[in-house]
Amino acid sequence: MSSPTNRSLDDVALFRALPQVGRQLPWVRLGDWPTPVERLAVGDEVWIKREDLTAATYGGNKVRTLEAMFGRARAAGATRMWATGAYGSNHVVASVLHARTAGLDAGAILFPQPASETALANASALLAARPEVIAIGSVIELPLAMAIVRRRRGAYVMPPGGATPAGALGAMSAAFELATQAAAGELPWPRRVVVAVGSGCTTAGLLAGFHLAHELGLAPSPPRVCAVRVTPWPVTSRLRLARLAHVTLALVDGLRGATSATGLGTLYAGLEVDGRWLGSGYGRATTPGARAAERMRRAGAPPIDAVYTAKSSAALLEHAEREPGPSLFWHTKSSAPLAGALDDALAVAPAAMRRWMGR
Repeated sequence: MSSPTNRSLDDVALFRALPQVGRQLPWVRLGDWPTPVERLAVGDEVWIKREDLTAATYGGNKVRTLEAMFGRARAAGATRMWATGAYGSNHVVASVLHARTAGLDAGAILFPQPASETALANASALLAARPEVIAIGSVIELPLAMAIVRRRRGAYVMPPGGATPAGALGAMSAAFELATQAAAGELPWPRRVVVAVGSGCTTAGLLAGFHLAHELGLAPSPPRVCAVRVTPWPVTSRLRLARLAHVTLALVDGLRGATSATGLGTLYAGLEVDGRWLGSGYGRATTPGARAAERMRRAGAPPIDAVYTAKSSAALLEHAEREPGPSLFWHTKSSAPLAGALDDALAVAPAAMRRWMGR
């Protein structure tokens, strides 16, 4: 299915490697592929995958997820894509800012989170885009709110982070993309990939993608995926993430007419989930994260946010000091400038959000 933007799907790495998969998947082209890889001046041999540059409007890892999810929504005849998450969710703001490119209206079902500079900026940019917003009291109310919205005509409701097998296909394609870049000599093949894990969509897609690329002879042995918790267990359970990777592989197997030799046990063994940097919970900055962000800045990294990339940076730097490289840091947070909400947009925002924003 062609993208509504009429942009070619030829540089979606998964489709280049498995064209039969691309022919069967509804897809909306949003990103600028491939994203660059650069070396950082830390440790033995540390590289960075610039997922902050996935799209000029708003980058980050969620752009890859949305290419698949928007495609599914359009194929289902949806007219409005509903994202779900916290007030300052990267996934929600990415969904709202890119929905129009996909020919979709935007909606957001939101619950409170700790206020931070990044979360407040995301929330303001989200409101500036004028989506339909439903604010709920807590994450506990989310399943009911999603069920109610799904009854609306033309509604397509994503789970938080788009964490489904279809959503993970974007990160699977990113793993194939990295294999192509390594084969071209742009970086050495990493021994480990360090990535923040929130909903688990990116982690699972990378895990599945590295193993499938290896099976197909496109990459050396799969790197160990080191997922750094920014949301707590059980959302970031190691078994849950491995299962999502396994079901994602099964989805691709069905489309390509072959069976992967990679089982759940192999995926589980290739995944490390590090919860030592979470601190006091989701959305809360930490002192080790702030120190890591400053070290990354001095090493030439793009801006590091206080939560996702700060906490995963802390884990990366520890690996770089204690273990031989090469290591790869998966930079998940957009570096694109964000528009702020004007008074008229704030005036129609839910009262609970305005209070949270101090407005």
